[in-house]
Amino acid sequence: MSDLPRKAITRSAKLAALPIGYAGRTAYGFGKRVGGASAEAVAAEIQARTADQLFKVLGELKGGAMKFGQAMSIFEAALPEELSGPYRTTLTKLQDAAPPMPVKTVHRVLAEALGDDWRELFREFSETPAAAASIGQVHRAIWRDGREVAVKVQYPGAGAALISDFNQVARLGRMMGSLLPGMDVKPLLDELKLRVAEELDYLLESKSQRAFAAAFEDDPDFVVPHVLAAAPMVLVTEWLEGVSMSRTIVSGDQAERDLVGLRYERFLLCSPSRVGLLHADPHPGNYRLLPDGRLGILDFGAVAHLPGGLPDSIGALLRIAMSGNAATVLDGLRAEGFVKPHIQVDAQALLDYLDPFVEPAKHPSFTYSREWLRGQFARLNDPRNPDFAIGLKINLPPSYLLIHRVWLGGIGVLCQLGAQVPVRAELERWVPGFAA
Repeated sequence: MSDLPRKAITRSAKLAALPIGYAGRTAYGFGKRVGGASAEAVAAEIQARTADQLFKVLGELKGGAMKFGQAMSIFEAALPEELSGPYRTTLTKLQDAAPPMPVKTVHRVLAEALGDDWRELFREFSETPAAAASIGQVHRAIWRDGREVAVKVQYPGAGAALISDFNQVARLGRMMGSLLPGMDVKPLLDELKLRVAEELDYLLESKSQRAFAAAFEDDPDFVVPHVLAAAPMVLVTEWLEGVSMSRTIVSGDQAERDLVGLRYERFLLCSPSRVGLLHADPHPGNYRLLPDGRLGILDFGAVAHLPGGLPDSIGALLRIAMSGNAATVLDGLRAEGFVKPHIQVDAQALLDYLDPFVEPAKHPSFTYSREWLRGQFARLNDPRNPDFAIGLKINLPPSYLLIHRVWLGGIGVLCQLGAQVPVRAELERWVPGFAA
């Protein structure tokens, strides 16, 4: 990992430069306004330039900053494809190219977590990692009872780097507030810091995974690997063999895409009522189609705690939005904190803005597609379109942060799959307040 900036001074300097760069672009924009350019055109250009630099720097720094960049997908989703596309590509390349830890470092972390006799827990242990990511890597091994297992080992120092990065990135709150005047950014950033920091604690992750595994034991639709051993920096779980959803997206036939899409949406919707938890990382790499047709789920580091299930307001507002009652939808969104009291917004324009969330529920069966999603985003992200201004007026309450991440991310994944899903029936079955 020596080719990536890791020293605290280097990292801090890069992160601290972001607000300075924003100030420079604002001055540049003022100059263009004096020169006669429209306020809307200048604002759009400043937003694009700022987002481009923000995501580029977060991606380059990797570690905690990169994880923050991934969590910032709530902002990235509002960007034009020419900006968000290269950003996602950069993150993917960084993950794929992450150099492995030295073997002696892996052994040291395992010894500290599982004891000096850690090798006695395994019949076999592969020194070569099977996967690598931003804060750790996974090794394939054979447990002492003969089961194949995945051993996730965290990079030493990942926790300190993440906390340092977040302390720097939190200073971007004022800048992001300028980009999104309708959003109360500081509490949202505070919530992001807490939630992403939780992903560092593999012991906490193991508790969540155990809860999911118990709730879905012998389920006809889903498989959650059992946890065999856990420590703050090491997690040992059953190995899950299957076809990654990422591969299904690239080469699966339509029947496979539809099956995975149905299982995927059902899992995201049903887990809050069945477990009291929401799996909050909808990335397709965390899902596997097993030979028997069940969907396997991995990586429980990010979860939303919903002991009462999904809020009733979500289903009720979605049902009202389907009826076209814009005024009632606006009242409900204000009550939930999605529109701040001082923000003035046209109710019908707001309802039109929410169409990507509402449209699939209007049909007994809906076919998600990249073309549909691109059309929606092109409409919402065009500064010449009145809907563009609506997006700048919407707030995201911290309590809805992970729910929004899953809902929006899930739509994106389903569109990558091109799956046809019986959306309305799944919503009626699993989302409180939605059933007529």
